[in-house]
Amino acid sequence: MKKILIPTDFSENAWNALTFALALFAKEKCHFLLLHINPIVYTGAENAVIMPHHLLKETVLEKSREKLKSWTQKIEKASTNKNHIFESLAVYDFFVDAIKLQLEESEVDLIVMGTKGATGLKKVTIGSNTGHVITKIKCPLLAVPENAKFNGLKEIMFPTDYHTGIDINVLDDLKAIMALHNSSLKIVHMVSKEEEKLTKEQDRNKDFLKDYFSNSDQSFQKILGTRLEEAIQSLTESQQIDMIVMVAKNQNFIQRLLFRPTVEQISYHISTPFLVLHE
Repeated sequence: MKKILIPTDFSENAWNALTFALALFAKEKCHFLLLHINPIVYTGAENAVIMPHHLLKETVLEKSREKLKSWTQKIEKASTNKNHIFESLAVYDFFVDAIKLQLEESEVDLIVMGTKGATGLKKVTIGSNTGHVITKIKCPLLAVPENAKFNGLKEIMFPTDYHTGIDINVLDDLKAIMALHNSSLKIVHMVSKEEEKLTKEQDRNKDFLKDYFSNSDQSFQKILGTRLEEAIQSLTESQQIDMIVMVAKNQNFIQRLLFRPTVEQISYHISTPFLVLHE
């Protein structure tokens, strides 16, 4: 049975991520764990940690448990799969530490988190909590933008530069999702010049992907340009991509797509669910 961890702050954005996960795995046996993390607060003075009084801490957790109970009851009614199990947990901890602890205590197969973009000059592509989980926790993560709705999973895009070899086990989750929804995979490679050729290493990595997905509906596309993030967004919109998948091992791609809070990137945002795989 697949175990899916869903951190929630009880926002509409978090609810949207939960219902997206429910639809994505509508036909699968799944154990959903709803986790609410009450964050430990720092003061500005020498980074001292303010620990609340024991009774105050317990009051905060009790309120979280009540909200989680309400959410659990609501999502149980929304689920049409009798093989969906729902559990909830409220904790008081640092965000990333709380996630790591759950991974240590049980075998979590996937983390699903809602993402909500900021506005103005501080706009970035994903929230800081999601970013920290991607970079600090080795577990597949599905980031669901606040306005994303599940309308099937016909087209999945896999951007790559072919420079990095991928462990075969890393792609098992992707293949399983593709099989579940009969999805097509579009493997996209960006070049700065039309005549640019692959190195021997790139050819080997491309052949590996071709062989691994040989029994799936796959296609390879070369795009011309220098701005990866803009090219991905354009392809996503023009070709009706339902999900973008990348491997966290390729930090260059991850950084370019997700963590570019510069002024020139203000207009760029990801509105398509983003699956990050880890080795």
